[in-house]
Amino acid sequence: MRGGDMPRARDPNRDKAFEIYKKHKGKIQNIEISKILKVPEKTISGWKCKDKWNEKMNGVLQKNTEYSKQKNNSQTKAGVEEVKQVIENPELTDKQRLFCIYYVRCFNATKAYQKAYQCSYETAMVNGSMLLRNTKIKSEINSLKQNRLNREFLSEEDIFQKYMDIAFADITDYVSFGTEEVAVMSMYGPVEIKNPKTGEKEILKQIANVVRFKDSTEIDGTILAEVKQGRDGASIKLADRMKALQWLSDHMNMATEEQKAKVEQMKARTEQIQHSGNNNESDAVQSWMDAVKKARESDG
Repeated sequence: MRGGDMPRARDPNRDKAFEIYKKHKGKIQNIEISKILKVPEKTISGWKCKDKWNEKMNGVLQKNTEYSKQKNNSQTKAGVEEVKQVIENPELTDKQRLFCIYYVRCFNATKAYQKAYQCSYETAMVNGSMLLRNTKIKSEINSLKQNRLNREFLSEEDIFQKYMDIAFADITDYVSFGTEEVAVMSMYGPVEIKNPKTGEKEILKQIANVVRFKDSTEIDGTILAEVKQGRDGASIKLADRMKALQWLSDHMNMATEEQKAKVEQMKARTEQIQHSGNNNESDAVQSWMDAVKKARESDG
């Protein structure tokens, strides 16, 4: 600074931004504050990091929870520390930060993307795996996974959610299947035949059923009961859905109101399938898939 220059005055919006953040108890995104104050989101992110908003908020939370139960205190501390780590990364947007937090809780890119971006299941299936390839996202997730904060401080709600994940599991999250044209193979390789019109040799093809596993980085492996390589090829087995639904029914006192409503909806659809009297297995499977899809689309 030159001798005659005056120091630049502190932007009054800087303190206003923190007051807004504090008023919402930290549950407001940077983008929302930027819209209120008409300040760039990156500026808000910089103020939050430099002025240590989360440390200040953490002090307020500790005072407000002084007389809370010890179990709730430990869970709050774990959540604050986890969120604090992600928020202090200025290279990520608010939604990218949310994606990281959700992902390390379920290790399911589709579910994490759907919750963070509030989009359809189909959109999340495509964009979730793409976001995982982002170097900055991958680095933040690896850091969170290393700390293992989520596994050390599991709340009743977290446990209940895991059983919900099992009950609502969709096999198409793990495999893709269909039919395609493939070469007919012999012990010597592809079978060739002579084209009667051209007289040239062509590879003989047939329509075959195909099943492909999805990459392990794109799925929630905690819901798999078994993955094995046998004589007839590889196979996977999901955890028992019906047992999970029974567990949910027996532990409804642990659920949030939203979780209770969703479980009851899913249970009713499942019972409807079981008592439909439909002997067509493929129709029953399709009905189950429709029930799962509707339940998952309502997850928010």
